[in-house]
Amino acid sequence: MTIAEPDTTPLSRLLREGSQAEHQAAEGSSFMTELLAGRVNARGYADYLARLGRVYGALESLGRALAGDPVADAVLDPALERSPSIDADQAHWGVGHAATPATDAYVARIVSTAASPARFVAHHYTRYLGDLSGGRIIGRLLEQTFERPDGLAFYAFPGIPKPKPYKDAYRARLDGLALTAQEKLDVLAEVKTVFGLNGALFEELTADLDAYRR
Repeated sequence: MTIAEPDTTPLSRLLREGSQAEHQAAEGSSFMTELLAGRVNARGYADYLARLGRVYGALESLGRALAGDPVADAVLDPALERSPSIDADQAHWGVGHAATPATDAYVARIVSTAASPARFVAHHYTRYLGDLSGGRIIGRLLEQTFERPDGLAFYAFPGIPKPKPYKDAYRARLDGLALTAQEKLDVLAEVKTVFGLNGALFEELTADLDAYRR
């Protein structure tokens, strides 16, 4: 889609179609390809989880700070929060949060959206709708890889038994936000940035793939 009419294009469609190239680039990282193929060992997965811990910690801390803002409130939902599940998984795998250049940059970008709830929404949308979509598939694949269901609470959403209607409602709330055309484009630009930050995180992990192979 040519992003030419952001004033009439629903925000959810603008974000999905306008960030396809960045999304595909992040998904196509060597680390993620190997993880999904079952060729990453427990250490590699633990290092990935350690990075996610910092990202979600920052995102959910800021979400609580922004509660009450009408834009942020359109997407905030405790049922989505991943930090408790990540903490439980980290205890299982014996890791803590990782401070790396890529995670530092990612966290700093999240923090920078404190004064712009619309940009915060870009981070929220990218992470949680991904978790409710491809993330659930990743969880099932990892259960097969490690031959166990424990240590993978991150991928379970007990408060959201039916992801599809939830995602549809989430997108409807995005589309209902009273944003100008420029604000919509700003959200799209931030979504593209988020995918780039994820790509940098995967690049760090790819650099250590030789140590992570099963």
